[in-house]
Amino acid sequence: MHVSHLSLADFRSYARVEVPLDPGVSVFVGPNGQGKTNLVEAIGYLATLASHRVSADAPLVRMGAERAIVRAAVVQGERQQLIELELNPGKANRARINRSSQVRPRDVVGILRTVLFAPEDLALVKGDPGERRRFLDELVTARAPRMAGVRSDYDRVLKQRNTLLKTAAMARRHGGRQLDLSTLDVWDEHLAQVGAEVLAQRLDLVATLRPLTDKAYEQLAPGGGPVTLEYRSAASEAAGGAELGTADRGELFELLRTALGEARKREIERGVTLVGPHRDDLLLKLGELPAKGYASHGESWSYALALRLASYDLLRTEGNEPVLVLDDVFAELDVRRRERLAELVAPGEQVLVTAAVDDDVPGVLAGARYAVSEGVVERV
Repeated sequence: MHVSHLSLADFRSYARVEVPLDPGVSVFVGPNGQGKTNLVEAIGYLATLASHRVSADAPLVRMGAERAIVRAAVVQGERQQLIELELNPGKANRARINRSSQVRPRDVVGILRTVLFAPEDLALVKGDPGERRRFLDELVTARAPRMAGVRSDYDRVLKQRNTLLKTAAMARRHGGRQLDLSTLDVWDEHLAQVGAEVLAQRLDLVATLRPLTDKAYEQLAPGGGPVTLEYRSAASEAAGGAELGTADRGELFELLRTALGEARKREIERGVTLVGPHRDDLLLKLGELPAKGYASHGESWSYALALRLASYDLLRTEGNEPVLVLDDVFAELDVRRRERLAELVAPGEQVLVTAAVDDDVPGVLAGARYAVSEGVVERV
């Protein structure tokens, strides 16, 4: 799989730009602030419907413009598809496949698959649980695009349930009449049903990713491991630490429903849903200790890179090889880690690299070079 052409209109700093791309390695070089990351950010957005830099769409639209267009031609074997997203902050985004068929944006997910390395990845190790949940969910959706709809359904149910809980909490605090919470039972059923699917997919992913991450860490930092991944479930803890390893969807449904019942009193007091996949975490361990708080800066970087390399290996073995994106990563690494990472990713079908200076990019990543300056992208 590779992107053969990228087209942007009013995206970030670009009023308009057209970038033909080849398989193999392509390196975008230019001073900071010239738009290199904007190019690979657009490609990542087409794959995941999200930016790796910001949580909302508004910053992606060029100042003064009403909307942005991101379009890419994606080649998969003998087949080529043109995918397009129109970003409309404050309104619904729009999507097209092969220009003629208008579809939901989430229907685009799965046509292009990417694995993106970026300085922000350090948050996978050092950041809040939300960073790790997002990592899991994006990879789950890359494996099974239908999960984009399941995640959307879960978010909708969670929002409705939280609204009901918040209303009940406010009425209780202000001495109002007791609300009829019978509808909460209905939302419990919905949340448990959709949440069980999310939880099952995450558990399967973590089990599959665990040995691949340990292998990747050993490749990047020989003798520095082992590393292990442990899924922490708020529902399991609320239900007394129930074992999740072999649970099927039906058992996960019952676990979530039971945990919601156990937490209901506290939830009404606080006005928010306290158990479910949205409260879970992925514990990253280095040796016997949690990486967060104990790993050095270099070890944290190696761990974050190992998670991305493991993701790449997983997607490659399960289907079409994803596009690899390395966004300003080499400047953050010492020489040893630079060389090891470059050697591991160089054989990729398409590898897109951004760097402030060409010297930051190891020689093994030979290929096309693009100069990026003030919104102009030129092949050199």
